[in-house]
Amino acid sequence: MVGLLIRILVNDYNNIRDDKVRRGYGVVCGWMSIILNIVLCCIKVFAGILSGSIAITTDAVNNLTDAGSSFVNIIGFKMAGRKPDPEHPFGHGRIEYVAGLIISILIIVCGVELGKTSVTKIIDTSDIFTSKTVFIILIISIIVKIYMYSYDKKYGEKTDSPILKAAAVDSFTDVIATSAVLISVVIFEFTGVVIDGWCGLIVSVIIIYSGVSSVKDTIDPLLGSRPDPGYVKLIEKYVLAQRGILGMHDLIIHNYGPGRSMISFHAEVPSESNLIDAHDAVDNIERKLREVLKCDCIIHIDPIVTDDSITGRMRDFTRIIVTNVDPHLKINDFRMVQGTTHTNLIFDLVIPHGLPLSDDEIVEEIKQKVRELPGSHFAIINVEKPYV
Repeated sequence: MVGLLIRILVNDYNNIRDDKVRRGYGVVCGWMSIILNIVLCCIKVFAGILSGSIAITTDAVNNLTDAGSSFVNIIGFKMAGRKPDPEHPFGHGRIEYVAGLIISILIIVCGVELGKTSVTKIIDTSDIFTSKTVFIILIISIIVKIYMYSYDKKYGEKTDSPILKAAAVDSFTDVIATSAVLISVVIFEFTGVVIDGWCGLIVSVIIIYSGVSSVKDTIDPLLGSRPDPGYVKLIEKYVLAQRGILGMHDLIIHNYGPGRSMISFHAEVPSESNLIDAHDAVDNIERKLREVLKCDCIIHIDPIVTDDSITGRMRDFTRIIVTNVDPHLKINDFRMVQGTTHTNLIFDLVIPHGLPLSDDEIVEEIKQKVRELPGSHFAIINVEKPYV
């Protein structure tokens, strides 16, 4: 059904890299979720009143909050699609994350309130009424939520939408929650044991857990999380495919919302190459990345000495020294400046986070090993941290 609606309502629906198409997917999925959640809420309220089950009523309220979440998500998609303006030159894409954060907080609040109600039910137990109608309603609810999970997951991955991915996780937790309610009804039917309040409490805990997980998923990109390794490899693929580029380093990816990014990196070119040719090469890279990955980029050119065997040999010696200190270390921008009394080996040292030695200890150990090389050599080291 959702796939059919997307093909009917979204123009050029196969072009998912287009912002309008991507928003179309989100709006269609959002409205479908609103309709289904409202229907589920109404029939569960009826079942809750009929049975007197707090767990079913709790699950109904959860569906209502899911409908509200979907509505806010639609607003988020719409606002995120606004064009850049003087105050927001990088667009409004991060509104998707903000919308997701607001919904996540509301889900947590709802879970806490429902948990309080469930605790009251545990303390003051009363029988619940079961019937075939209640069973059928709960089973239908589980089937519908599995369907919602499937289309949110499918189109969330297809469009790389954090909102739809979060909605898929929420639908999956709803399947677990409603299953717990169904189990409580079945147990009461066959044993007469009332665990309704406990199941309601389990549902509220699942809701809170879902909200906390969604908070993390939306806060991470706002704070600046590590980029997707697959995205990094794509960038490297297109950069290194360009003729005249020897390598790249110092890649930084600035995320301004799904499908909106600004990247910068250093492109290594032979020092003997013509400046105009090098500039033409990075222009080609910028155009290719903008065309394929829809991102803007700033490229710094780093000249690499390739026609001096002494410099190349010392670069290799230095790289061996560095990797012997720790195999995770890397060097960039190597230069050798020879003087009358000594030679300076100047380079950037990339030190990943979380190594056992401190940055100062690593630098000092490398400097000491460089001084032990034949001749008089000194290491001039600039420490950097990786961003990918």
